[in-house]
Amino acid sequence: MKKSLKVIGLVAVMLFSEHIYSQNLDIYKNIEFKMPQVAETSFPINTASITQFGGVAGGNVKNTEAFKKAIDDLSKKGGGKLVVPRGMWLTGPIELKSNINLHVEEGAFIIFSKDKNDYPLVDVSFEGLNTIRCQSPISAKNASNIAITGKGVIDGSGDAWRAIKKGKVSESEWKEIVKSGGILSSDGKTWYPSESYKKGFESSSNFNVPDKISKEELKSVKDFLRPVMVSLVGCDKILLDGPTFQNSPAWNLHPLMCSNVILRNLTVRNPWFSQNGDGVDLESCKNVLIYDNTFDVGDDAICIKSGKDKDGRKRNMPTENVIIKNNVVYHGHGGFVIGSEMSGGARNIHVSDCTFIGTDIGLRFKTTRGRGGIVENIFIKNIDMINIPTQVIGFNMFYEGASPVLEDGQKKEGNKAPEKVYPVTEETPIFRNIFFKNINAVNSYEAITLFGLAEMNLKNIVIEDSQFDTKKALTIVDADRIQLKNVRLKYTEGTGATVYNSKNINLSTVKFESQNKPFVKVLGNKSGPILLPKEVAGDKDAFYLATEAAKNSVK
Repeated sequence: MKKSLKVIGLVAVMLFSEHIYSQNLDIYKNIEFKMPQVAETSFPINTASITQFGGVAGGNVKNTEAFKKAIDDLSKKGGGKLVVPRGMWLTGPIELKSNINLHVEEGAFIIFSKDKNDYPLVDVSFEGLNTIRCQSPISAKNASNIAITGKGVIDGSGDAWRAIKKGKVSESEWKEIVKSGGILSSDGKTWYPSESYKKGFESSSNFNVPDKISKEELKSVKDFLRPVMVSLVGCDKILLDGPTFQNSPAWNLHPLMCSNVILRNLTVRNPWFSQNGDGVDLESCKNVLIYDNTFDVGDDAICIKSGKDKDGRKRNMPTENVIIKNNVVYHGHGGFVIGSEMSGGARNIHVSDCTFIGTDIGLRFKTTRGRGGIVENIFIKNIDMINIPTQVIGFNMFYEGASPVLEDGQKKEGNKAPEKVYPVTEETPIFRNIFFKNINAVNSYEAITLFGLAEMNLKNIVIEDSQFDTKKALTIVDADRIQLKNVRLKYTEGTGATVYNSKNINLSTVKFESQNKPFVKVLGNKSGPILLPKEVAGDKDAFYLATEAAKNSVK
């Protein structure tokens, strides 16, 4: 009898739950750290259409209340699938609840309202800081078992929120933008969508947070407080599978302090000129899979974060246990990025089998003094890149917010050697134990730049079995235990390598290829020992040893 009851119970579970889109277990193969299997979503079989709750397609009627009623009704029944059928669905913000699968069918187009009154000011975290911004078009907080699935399109109407710089569009496009309304900056080089946005910009000294005005005045700069499009905070068991997410006001997808996250089969798009138009910003999350996606965005594409400065250190939640595989990135400031808001740290991250086509930087690591945080145990392999206009692999510990390809009015960032040594405190960022294998890049500008801090060198960076076909080759500054193993650097300009105040550098198996004789510069009184290839070390005309460097620093 007991056995019969168990069978009946099992059948009941199968009838009243829908376990969808099982993950491919091959995703866990060849991972360098102990990775827990990510828990999957499972929904009751309850299904409802937005049309059953007064939803009207066509793009002229707001369906905000219809979405709210449908989600509330499904939630009372224990959850289920909310179907958005083919058609154009205009709406204000959508708030997901536990056990809800928002299923956007192929041909369905959710477009969010351009009316700022639909988006109240709420407490959020943006760019790693606790602040106040407009409510996100899609959000969930402290929810469990949620999904957005289907092959439809979700559009954040970001063009109604963003400023546009004249230098980023053509002359004819600029004329159309100015003609549409809005207001210009005093120098005529930036278009703002409204006076409210302009006031907010002028009230900000710290990126996108208006810190020059009081909290009570924020309503007057509401247009400037652009939300991320999908904000998931403190949630567990998340699945995004299938849709196109595009045209976000700020970042596109932002899981924050979430666990058991699966992002796959997504197309994530933003105009290339969109400020803060990131693809996905994974912040202080753990146990995450990101695979089989396509990104074409205006800022960093796949970005790892964990909070900024004091707020991030107080949160003290690293992003950890992450697998990123089989993604394609077209435009973006960086293909795969860690930072700059990484004050809670990042560890145990695997990235492989990705293709970056024309991203400003390929593999990008950025931070600055004041952040703190430890980034370690990062494993990156099988990455193909083409047409990278700056660095294929770039570490910048002096990040100040500039784009990799400088925009009008921006100054170049970089290390400021000879550099003052600052005290090591909790505000000192640490990057160590980062491994690259089978990285291939052609028709690009610069192969590798490793800029550490004088007081906290980059430590234990290994690049092996890789080939770079670039204009410039290799720069190493303030680093310790750097090894390039079986690496080919084919370059057309400058030196083969410049090493400054760096120690335990092994370049002995690097193959320098250039029309000119390979040449290595060793600078700084802290450099050495440095192992060079025999053909370089054996030729005194092939390297330059600065007078301040120890005579035995090169071997």
